[in-house]
Amino acid sequence: MISNKCKYAIRALQYLAKNREEDRSIMSSEIAEKEGIPKKFLEAILHELKNNRFLTSKRGSNGGYKLIKDPSNITLTEVIRIIDGPIALLPCVSLNYYASCDGCDEGNCKIKGVFEQVRDCTLEVLNNTTIASMNK
Repeated sequence: MISNKCKYAIRALQYLAKNREEDRSIMSSEIAEKEGIPKKFLEAILHELKNNRFLTSKRGSNGGYKLIKDPSNITLTEVIRIIDGPIALLPCVSLNYYASCDGCDEGNCKIKGVFEQVRDCTLEVLNNTTIASMNK
């Protein structure tokens, strides 16, 4: 399950992508109002997306946020990992955040294989879904 923070990040990126043609910076207050996201929470999310080089920001009356990464190159996998961390349901099947499970003998584990399949199917969908494709 993804967090509200992650859902808000995806919605903010979608909004910025939809309004990209206007070549203007978009204020966080506009995104918050149009997408129904608490402004303070959104500002923290936008800051995190900026730190991960998805956005740029500008201060002042003409300030706001702009996408610097093409929406067709922003996958849900990237966004989820940045905001929420691991995608896998078990730490022992995570590609980027591997950890062994407490009290588990991985060599004889009967559930690991199933959750590797779940991970692979999930990643297939998330890797092939971009912010641009969601806006169609």
